[in-house]
Amino acid sequence: MTEVGIDAIEIRTGKLKLDLPGTFAPAQGEDPGKYTKGLGLNASSFPDTYEDIVTMGANAAHRLMEREGLEPEDIGRIDVATESSFDNSKPVSTYIAGCLEQVYDGKFSHANKGERKFACVAGTQSIDDAYNWIKAGRHRGRSALVIATDTALYARNDPGEATQGAGAVAMLISEDPDLASLSTEQGYGSADETDFLKPNQQFPAVDGKRSVKVYLARMREALQDFESVADRTHPDDFAYIPFHTPFPGMVRKAALFGYRHMIRDTSIEDELAEQIGRQPREEAFDEEEAYEEALTEYMDGLKETAAYREWYDRVIEPTLTIAREVGNWYTGSVHLARVSALKTAAEEGRELAGERLLVGSYGSGAQAEMHAETVQESWREKIEGMTLDEQLEERYDLSYEEYERVHDVHNHAIEIDGEIEELTAPDAEFVFDGWGRMGERKYRFAE
Repeated sequence: MTEVGIDAIEIRTGKLKLDLPGTFAPAQGEDPGKYTKGLGLNASSFPDTYEDIVTMGANAAHRLMEREGLEPEDIGRIDVATESSFDNSKPVSTYIAGCLEQVYDGKFSHANKGERKFACVAGTQSIDDAYNWIKAGRHRGRSALVIATDTALYARNDPGEATQGAGAVAMLISEDPDLASLSTEQGYGSADETDFLKPNQQFPAVDGKRSVKVYLARMREALQDFESVADRTHPDDFAYIPFHTPFPGMVRKAALFGYRHMIRDTSIEDELAEQIGRQPREEAFDEEEAYEEALTEYMDGLKETAAYREWYDRVIEPTLTIAREVGNWYTGSVHLARVSALKTAAEEGRELAGERLLVGSYGSGAQAEMHAETVQESWREKIEGMTLDEQLEERYDLSYEEYERVHDVHNHAIEIDGEIEELTAPDAEFVFDGWGRMGERKYRFAE
């Protein structure tokens, strides 16, 4: 059976950097440790005044196509996942295709284009759509271009402001992929929730405590559903487990719950029982409150064990290194986590071909999805060809006053007086170029 999966990947980060402990925390009058230790973040990526979800998505896609030697005729489908769209009718994929057609001789007139919305899980759903399109034999030998692009901005003085981020992840979905093949088995956890939403507004309304609970509940359901169609999972089954990462502190919670689930009724639980006892079983308690208290006590003990800490450092921590420096990218976050893990493995000289990843995607509203991926022989070449390190190093370091100004530029509700100052110079990239006759956004390629 022909494998289908991720053939190549490229990332485009916003060109500005907000230092959270050094710049944001002092301006807020807060302890820098709230960000570095609590949230697990060092910095946020931010878009310059000429950047937005189209330019970042188009620049990531352009870089990917150039690396892979692709022309428009090689692409049969362009799907964009975003929760930062500025048009309720015209999809972002058409804008991105229009940008790319400025630098290629061919057109994408033959390509199916669409836009996916389900909060942060939409990027994974777009990959699923491309996978199914290829498996159904409707691709005519062509590949799909999946782009997850977002400006994850919050209103000023909102508690979520420190988790902001901006960037795009472009992925080529093909037969016989060089990076990772996708499993046929998937697991879902879904419910009608109001943990995070944008009802006709740019910035999200968030119930922070509820959002964490919903995230964990849906992830647990998705893992259980995945196991119902695949094998029972075990901590040693996967080289890495990339989770959707709104901030690394949230993944710490998910990882602990996942590990507890995977060791249940295994020799690992038996061995740990001498230190912290066995896991509480709900059926052994008459009252839910007593069960929850016992479970909390067990989890507190579990996270301090050497077995868990070794597993976390090996399987989870490498997935978080990029997120710590760029913040939340919404639809792109779990795909950053995958790249982060593979990038760490490449830097450490680890051999991963044939190893498996367990990918946990999540979108508020709410739905989680679990699926497995198998790393392919050419994975290292694909990862080492990326330019992420250079992009991160070259970001412009914002002062707090500059951050306020740029945030206002990207706030759709604010009209900016006077000239909009650019903090970086465009360099062979797509840029926002003003407004058209019908209020549409216009773009050009700046040499």
